[in-house]
Amino acid sequence: MLADFVRYCEIESPSGQERGIADALTEDLRGLGLEVEEDGAGNLLARIAPPEGAPTVLLCAHMDTVPLDGPVEVVSENGLLTNRHEAILGADNKAAIATIMGAARRIVRDGKAAAGVEILFTTGEEQALEGAKAFDRSRLSADFGFVFDHASSIGEIVLASPTYYSLEARFKGKAAHAGIRPEAGHNAIAAAARAIAAMQIGRIDNETTANVGRIEGGTAANVVAERCFVELETRSLDDTRAGEVVSEMVDALAGAASDSECDVETAVERLFQGYRLPRTTPAVEVAAAALRECDIEPVYINTGGGSDANVFIQGGLHVVNLANGTEGNHQPDESVTVDALETMLDVTLALVSQAPRVAAQGRLDD
Repeated sequence: MLADFVRYCEIESPSGQERGIADALTEDLRGLGLEVEEDGAGNLLARIAPPEGAPTVLLCAHMDTVPLDGPVEVVSENGLLTNRHEAILGADNKAAIATIMGAARRIVRDGKAAAGVEILFTTGEEQALEGAKAFDRSRLSADFGFVFDHASSIGEIVLASPTYYSLEARFKGKAAHAGIRPEAGHNAIAAAARAIAAMQIGRIDNETTANVGRIEGGTAANVVAERCFVELETRSLDDTRAGEVVSEMVDALAGAASDSECDVETAVERLFQGYRLPRTTPAVEVAAAALRECDIEPVYINTGGGSDANVFIQGGLHVVNLANGTEGNHQPDESVTVDALETMLDVTLALVSQAPRVAAQGRLDD
């Protein structure tokens, strides 16, 4: 499994460039005797059939990473795996891929899976969950599932994730010479600044955040800026609150444009919908039982981030996001320990072994 992890990380796969890792995984899965299906978005699906009467669980991880600022060369020092270069390691989400593949090898080798397994490796997760959104979920027969896409201590179970809106604004003013006739111009950058100053940015409440992520505009210091583009976001564990905040942001943009005698075009998109899972959800119960089987006490958390779980839950399949022990995801000091990889392999196998117990207790339809 460790060799797999190193190999997968060193196959660079920023979003939109997953072909290399997809080919490697297809070859590895077929080497286990599994059939691999690839859809038009590049998502990979493989199945291990369940024993008669047993449930099926989905194990899901994404193949893409955020952009790399350098090559990936995995080094190990005292059990800590990092990138030799100043760039991400790719443990997000290749640590999960390696542990899922390790579990698949063990199950196929032993030839006695307690439950069926559907393995799904998605593309474009870092691009607002594009691969999971494009995947035809009717192809799945899983009763519930798990993704391993939270960079925190093993044992954490994500019960809630936010609704996420992106917001783009394009201000159009009027250019003029900044030193000779500034009065003839309408400054689009100033209008954008006024709008941002009127907004609540950062943590708005315990469940809600907003951010200005990018701004660009103008042509030169001596020209009243005719154009300005602003990219913003808001997210909240309260779906209604997320909608309210993005509406307030749109109002602030419109008001500032009007006060500055500029025009503004806004585009709002809900990139994913939030969810809340009760602890009695079968997938959550299986996760908790699997962690306890590995002598890890479950910790229930909320998160401000999204994952493929958001898409599957919105589509009606309960999928739980579990912490996988990686650290510093999306950062040049990203790391994971060998111990975390081995522990997550044990947890993954325990998820499969614990699934029939929930089924036997008749809670899969809860």
